Amino acid sequence: MQKLTYTFPASKSINRPAHVGVVGSGDLEVLVEPSNNNEASFEVRTGITGFQETWKKVIERFMSQNDIAANITINDFGATPGVVSIRLAQAVEVSTNDATNN
Repeated sequence: MQKLTYTFPASKSINRPAHVGVVGSGDLEVLVEPSNNNEASFEVRTGITGFQETWKKVIERFMSQNDIAANITINDFGATPGVVSIRLAQAVEVSTNDATNN
C-alpha cells in the first residue's frame, strides 16, 4: 500500500464532515473533515504504484476549483482520474450543504 500526501493553501470553510464512495474494485472512498487551518491536506492510500504525478494533477485541479480548508483521506482501489474527480465533487457537495436543508 502506497501513501501519498499533499498540502495546499485554502480559504473556504466547509460545514460538516462527509463520507462518499466505497473501497471496491475500480472505486474509492473519500473522507472529508473540516480543518481550522487555512489549508487542505490530502492523504491518498492506494495499492496502485507509479501514479504520484497523476494524483497530484487531479488534486491540484480539484483545489483550483474548490479551495476548501479540509483534511481529506482517499482510500483507492484502482479508480480512474474521472472517478476520483466525481467522488471529490460529491464530498464537497455533502460537506458544504447546510444539514437543515436535507
